[in-house]
Amino acid sequence: MGSKHINLHKFKSLSEFHQMFGLPKPENPLVSFIRIEEMTVPEDTMPDYLVLDFYKMAYKDSIGRAKYGQHHYDFGEGGLVFTAPGQLFEKPKSSKGKGFILLIHSDFFLSYSLAKKIRQYGFFSYDTDEALHLSEKEKETIFSVFKIIDEELKNRIDDYSQDVIISQIELLLNYSSRFYKRQFITYKAVNDDLIEQFEKVLDSYFSSDNSQQSGMPSVQYVAEKLHVSTNYLSDLLRSLTGLNTQQHIHNRLIEMAKEILSTTNLSVSEIAYQLGFDYPQSFTRLFKNKTSQTPLEFRQSFN
Repeated sequence: MGSKHINLHKFKSLSEFHQMFGLPKPENPLVSFIRIEEMTVPEDTMPDYLVLDFYKMAYKDSIGRAKYGQHHYDFGEGGLVFTAPGQLFEKPKSSKGKGFILLIHSDFFLSYSLAKKIRQYGFFSYDTDEALHLSEKEKETIFSVFKIIDEELKNRIDDYSQDVIISQIELLLNYSSRFYKRQFITYKAVNDDLIEQFEKVLDSYFSSDNSQQSGMPSVQYVAEKLHVSTNYLSDLLRSLTGLNTQQHIHNRLIEMAKEILSTTNLSVSEIAYQLGFDYPQSFTRLFKNKTSQTPLEFRQSFN
């Protein structure tokens, strides 16, 4: 059976993006501020999937239903979505509605610390339906930053323009980090359910022969089972528990290791392979790092 062909278009420049959506040329070839209501979506000729060679931060006043884990919730108030260069996403279904799009080529950050720092913002790897939903007060804050960037691009091109725009982009990202943390806490019931499902996924994995056959469960494996992106899951867990996904997986491994060490006579090597480690030394190193004891020392102290 042949693989299904993906109808895809890659935007290599901001000018190309503007042209596709019936917009005038951007004021700056490396950064552009767009009002969604001014866009025209060529629905008949546009490919199904798009890839950008630049960053995109977009707010739309209504994005409908959004997914959190295996559940969907209606968010008529809209949301803020972040896309990193090289990410694949579906074409917009229409240009109806209002909002803003900020496009930034990575070259715009050259010689600025944000060039490296921007990679630390995990929400650039969230799925589209894991958008940031803003309160009215948060909207005012975000919109005020967008406005300054728009004004700089249109009216104040001088030696300080790039510095001002860079500082506003960084401010926008920091506010978004703060507001995402608020969102994780606000939807506590939803997130508690996700954490419960997370524990069930790990229990199911270790109770089967998966660990011996496939090794330790990866962050990617767990995220796919929970129907969320890897970065969203890790950021959510870190926000609520202080630990990311990998740390939770390791803690679950240690709990199981302690149980096996205290209830069986299996050797350290046998336990390591049973839990999915390729090398017993890796198991011993992780166990000591988490407990300050080697597996044998734990067994002896327990007995």
